[in-house]
Amino acid sequence: MDNTSPLRKTVLGVQMLFVAFGALVLVPLLTGLDPSIALFTAGAGTLIFQLITRGKVPVFLASSFAFIAPIKYSMQHFGTGETLGALACVTFVYMLLSAAVKIGGLTMIERYLPPIVTGPVIMVIGLKLAPVAASMAKSFDGSGALEGKALLVSGFSLLTAIVAVIYGRRLIRVIPILCGVAAGYLLSLFLGVVDFTPVREAAWFSVESGSEGIPDMSAH
Repeated sequence: MDNTSPLRKTVLGVQMLFVAFGALVLVPLLTGLDPSIALFTAGAGTLIFQLITRGKVPVFLASSFAFIAPIKYSMQHFGTGETLGALACVTFVYMLLSAAVKIGGLTMIERYLPPIVTGPVIMVIGLKLAPVAASMAKSFDGSGALEGKALLVSGFSLLTAIVAVIYGRRLIRVIPILCGVAAGYLLSLFLGVVDFTPVREAAWFSVESGSEGIPDMSAH
């Protein structure tokens, strides 16, 4: 990425943000965790990553779909605290793997996890989540109820992304997701399904009172 222009890096970074943000919020929603925790940790991790790599890679760190099944199992059988503790322990495994790559290069990892192993795992994860994507594509609220406008927007967005990959040139060809998001949003505006009322009615500045959730100690 050293030879990439600042504009290209910015566009690629924006696309990565759109791609990663969906996964970032979807994983905690599917597993029963708090999305705000995922947002905070992803933001902090991304900032640390960019500082360490000196901004060479326009990437946004988000949730991993590979952990959905074990997180759901842990939440059902052990609870939230134990699950979060297990996720914290996973970071040490990642640190060990990073050290292994630093010392022996990618060949050390590929020796034990070759593409013939990692490829099917990724395919299984994608196929497992395919029904979730199909359900979310059929309605705006994610309920799975068939809505004509939602199906039209999702289909048009997918078609735009495919066309960008196959027929796009230069920068357009590497940002198919961003093209699909933009096309879907413009179509949503045309169909009148975008509601700007919450934006218009939102206050420019607001401060939480901070008193909610604080126990009353006057009786003690």
